[in-house]
Amino acid sequence: MTQNGEDVTLARRRAELRLAAEGSEQKPPPPEPVPHPQARELPQDRSQAILEAAKRVGAVLKKKGHAFALAGSVAVYAHGGNRHLQHDADFCILPEDADAVAETLREAGLGVRTPPEDWLLKATCFGQDVDIIFELAHRPVTPDLLQRAQDIPVDSVHMPVLAPTDLMRSLITAFSEHHCDFGSVLPVARVLREKVDWEDVRKSCGDEPMPAAFLFLLERLHVIEPQEEQP
Repeated sequence: MTQNGEDVTLARRRAELRLAAEGSEQKPPPPEPVPHPQARELPQDRSQAILEAAKRVGAVLKKKGHAFALAGSVAVYAHGGNRHLQHDADFCILPEDADAVAETLREAGLGVRTPPEDWLLKATCFGQDVDIIFELAHRPVTPDLLQRAQDIPVDSVHMPVLAPTDLMRSLITAFSEHHCDFGSVLPVARVLREKVDWEDVRKSCGDEPMPAAFLFLLERLHVIEPQEEQP
């Protein structure tokens, strides 16, 4: 009796295994995941992401007719600098245009927020921060500054970019006892040296010690010509 019972049990288990195997053979393979439509459009690296954000914001502001100029590291890149971008995109606008620009960016689907600092707005595009600046080195953005901007291509998108002299001035005059990173600005000075009116930059800096020290460093490194002695 026991042997017959074991035979029945074995036969039943074999039948269950056969049915399970047949069911697995008939089960269709799981569908391949379909990527999100925007996934293919995401930039491949941080520098490209910042560049794409700058192009997008610049195109939005240009289409709406706002007065603006690209600044910061992306502006340096547009003037022939290094493409290695690791911060954010910066745009200069007039202080009185802040509300209108913020509304334009929101209409374009970009997030806009007001930080504690009262001299800029912050937007988000392609996951990157975009600074909308009303002041450069504690000086209000003026119509003259924006009028001097040069309309040049930024990776195939034409937009106003701060003139090299204004761009260099904004970086040097920002030096202070609390912010004095000569190492980050030195490569910019090397790239832009033939395009900058250095005497104009010197006049803008006045007798401020940190900008004066940086200009002296540029002289000693033969990036710029020494200042002519006054008679």
